[in-house]
Amino acid sequence: MEWAGFGQVSVGALLLLCAAAFLAGAVDAVVGGGGLIQLPALLLVAPGGLPIYSLATSKVASFFGTASAVPAYARRTEIEWRSAVPMAVMALLGSLAGAAFASVLPATVLNIIVWVALVGVGIYTWRKPDFGVRDLWRHSVRRRTAIMCAVGGLIGFWDGLAGPGTGSFLVFALVGLVGYAFLRASATAKVVNSATNIGALLLFALSGKVLWGLGLVMAVCNVTGSLLGARIAVSRGSAFIRRVFLTVVVTLLITLGWKIALS
Repeated sequence: MEWAGFGQVSVGALLLLCAAAFLAGAVDAVVGGGGLIQLPALLLVAPGGLPIYSLATSKVASFFGTASAVPAYARRTEIEWRSAVPMAVMALLGSLAGAAFASVLPATVLNIIVWVALVGVGIYTWRKPDFGVRDLWRHSVRRRTAIMCAVGGLIGFWDGLAGPGTGSFLVFALVGLVGYAFLRASATAKVVNSATNIGALLLFALSGKVLWGLGLVMAVCNVTGSLLGARIAVSRGSAFIRRVFLTVVVTLLITLGWKIALS
């Protein structure tokens, strides 16, 4: 197609990207990890001819999809806004810093670090059946906010480096370090992940790498999937989210392990 802002994708490729965006939105709304579906589809189609256009355009769909899930969660579970907002701000700053360092730090080393961390995350969650099933407050509100801000900055930095699994790491950190149940953690992670997406999207937009036509069409599909995923998550509860979380962690391990092996 010759439409402006679509990177000359074919009609068939556009349909494939729409399906990938819908599925990614549904998975991401539950526990994060939707980028494992959406970004590879974009890289396969290669709109605009360069990978940077795929990365930038993916952020458009991801931002709208993630942000749309927040109201659906907020209606069914309480979000601690006084802690979530500072965490989101730190995550935004972290993502900007990560994007600035993206061309300097070796991606292979970072992937290995994340792979090892995922092994620990997966084993810990699997061996504790009650982990994240209900809220277990471990700290005062002030201390909880401080921990969340530190976690937000660190994971936001990783997301700025285009690292996979940002949403899943946010969920695990909120459950393991703060004491949230998986449902509340997923809701808060959507707020924070929206901020990290804004940071990366701003940088891509300023450099003119976003294919806005394609990105907005995919955003509609991502939002639709996200609303469906959020509705399923809040109706099934934390135990269901825990099972999906473990599935996403295993998928991340396989994907990253294959990437490390090839490099």
